[in-house]
Amino acid sequence: MANFTYVVFDGDNDGWAYQYIRGWAVNRRLGFDFSNSHDLDAMTSRAQDEHYVKRNLRARMQNSDQVLVLVGEKTKNLYRYVRWEIEMAIDLGLPIIVVNLNKKRNVDHEKMPPILRDVCALHIGYRFRAIKEALSTWKSTLRGLSLATRAEGPRVFTAKAYTDLGLGASEG
Repeated sequence: MANFTYVVFDGDNDGWAYQYIRGWAVNRRLGFDFSNSHDLDAMTSRAQDEHYVKRNLRARMQNSDQVLVLVGEKTKNLYRYVRWEIEMAIDLGLPIIVVNLNKKRNVDHEKMPPILRDVCALHIGYRFRAIKEALSTWKSTLRGLSLATRAEGPRVFTAKAYTDLGLGASEG
């Protein structure tokens, strides 16, 4: 059974990053195991109706194993869908990986949606190898954390983890 990943992003400004991820997934040489929840079904022309869209997005998320939140310049100000999707992921207890499109490797308080401030989510820079590693390890890592440790909030990869991925200790 595939592990489905639900991707939250600013469709007006950050679609490029989402399309890159989809491209990595179809390139067999990259070995990027990515099953996209958004590929589970297609929305019809009724996608202009907010209730229809949210009902379909809810079904996709309920069939997901983890959530990738792509954080760009305007993501923190989006409420209609982005905040709603993040709230739903938190309510469902899904592992969340926050990907900073500016490649910042730490929690980017200036850009991330405030709802993620205290969530035990993994924050990484937008790099192929970091995303690949996070998608393959974060779910099981999170599962192994105690409730007390989860309550401590956000997590990041160490500088050594980035170096081990071939990304250099200070790159991005």
